Amino acid sequence: MQPVATTFFFYMLSGLAVLGGVLVITRRNAVHSALALILTLLSVAGLYLMLYAPFVAGVQIILYAGGIMVLFLFVIMLVNLDRAQKEEQYNKIWILGLVGALGLGALFIGVFIKSAQSKTDVFAVLMRRPLIAFEDSSNTQAVGQMLYQNYLFAFEIASLLLLVAIIGAVVMAKKRI
Repeated sequence: MQPVATTFFFYMLSGLAVLGGVLVITRRNAVHSALALILTLLSVAGLYLMLYAPFVAGVQIILYAGGIMVLFLFVIMLVNLDRAQKEEQYNKIWILGLVGALGLGALFIGVFIKSAQSKTDVFAVLMRRPLIAFEDSSNTQAVGQMLYQNYLFAFEIASLLLLVAIIGAVVMAKKRI
């Protein structure tokens, strides 16, 4: 099946996603970071559309770019940013974060080098595994059947965790009022 758009649109959407991700971590204003995250999420939704996954793109836009970002903005507005900005910005934990990041990077490089030296191609072995193939016309129906038949217990546990998180957020917000 041919892609919906040319490679230009792929590179454009990928560039917007990377640019939005960089803006998320470099902006000092939390609202500007949230808006940059919306740009990133919408770019990823465009990439999903290019991969013929309209259900995932719709979920990405409605759930993440819509609902979750509204929650992020509510949290930003509930948190007293003036007091947080007056506190010391950097503390001693950044050393631990740097050590952890360097350790994780060394682990990634070690795995890459070990797989490059391996006599078998790890990627080819993984790709020989049977993958679940969905029909193009029933993408949403197939996702729904997999979700509610094969992964029903995990879906219910995730919904229970979200419910507990919502109740916790309401209780924490009510204490401040």
